Amino acid sequence: MIAVLRMLNRGRSRAERVRAWLVAAGAAVATFLVCTAVSLADYRDEGGSLTGLGLALLAVPVAGLVHQANRLASATRERRLAALRLAGATPGDVRRLGALEGGRLALGGSLGGAVLYVVTHLGGPLPQVPVVVALVTLGAILSGARAGRHVVASPLGVVRRARVRGPRVRDLLLFAAGVGLLVLGAVVKGGFPFVGKYGSVVAMAAGLVLLLFGVTLAATWLIRAYARRAGRRARSPETLLAARLVEADPRAWARALSVVSLTVFFGAGAGAQQAEVGYSQAHALVDVALLVALVTSAVALVVHQAEELIDLRRSFAALAASGVPERALGAVLVRQAVIAALPVCVAAAVSGVAVVVLPLLDVYRFQSLGWAVARAVAMVSIGVLAAVLVALAARPLLRGALRLERRT
Repeated sequence: MIAVLRMLNRGRSRAERVRAWLVAAGAAVATFLVCTAVSLADYRDEGGSLTGLGLALLAVPVAGLVHQANRLASATRERRLAALRLAGATPGDVRRLGALEGGRLALGGSLGGAVLYVVTHLGGPLPQVPVVVALVTLGAILSGARAGRHVVASPLGVVRRARVRGPRVRDLLLFAAGVGLLVLGAVVKGGFPFVGKYGSVVAMAAGLVLLLFGVTLAATWLIRAYARRAGRRARSPETLLAARLVEADPRAWARALSVVSLTVFFGAGAGAQQAEVGYSQAHALVDVALLVALVTSAVALVVHQAEELIDLRRSFAALAASGVPERALGAVLVRQAVIAALPVCVAAAVSGVAVVVLPLLDVYRFQSLGWAVARAVAMVSIGVLAAVLVALAARPLLRGALRLERRT
């Protein structure tokens, strides 16, 4: 399989080389940042909770970027994948090839990130380095295998499997369970039988984890409802088309915006905590992590836009051929970003503030809510603005997709 991979890599296009570089660079950045975050966690004088928050912010967005790059790569390797099927490879062989390719790129990138960490942290803790390298590589292998599930390679070409999934009830159950555990821990506090105050800590920690997953997954319901409402009230063809496209596949947008929503969630929560306890070096770490998360999530959104244009290029080419100007199609991309990002960012900001304020309801100074609300509004604005800027930056991708479809 490795020999086959090397043979196929000789014929990669420039776009495929760029995507390979993106996966390797993402793995390198993830390894460096996670190793650094683990070393910072050794210094407990700044508060373990904020350090753990910084660690989560540093790890999640880059992992999302690598997975999005793997999904895009699996959809654009038409010639190589079709050649494999023509030679007798099974769909499982093609998926294993994707897993091997993703793992190889991630291993090289993570080793580079580990070397950079060792060089820049001479005398710092090193035991976590091989563990992080192994985890990053394993994650890329699983991502490469899973990313190929929605692509069917046949001897005649490559077809993306149309498995559009709508909202699921279990997503709402996760969100409800997270809120319930947080409220339970805040209300009962030290009254848990047998375990006392530790029961409250465990309940609130479990509630926070469930809430994070719930905010990300349940966003599908919110995006579909808001897109449906925007479609009913649309006053222009661009808004109507954008709303209908988002409503048709809300889960894809929820997945693409998951990192943005987590960034807004953590940013709003950190703002609510800053308003109560004041600004510290640990809060500075969180703000740096937020900046890294925003940049990385913007790149992941660009990859999502490219993946979506692969799916919609024939529809957009038909619209362009019928006389719809390219500028109007670009406006559709921007309005899609606003329709999908606005409700997700608002819900994430409200949840982030609530996670901090509810457990401290009896001691939280409500005069501090002004700063907390202002920070939450700022995070929502930044999240939506990032999605809009990505949509504007994706216009060259739209032009390229239209040119490619005209040639074929």
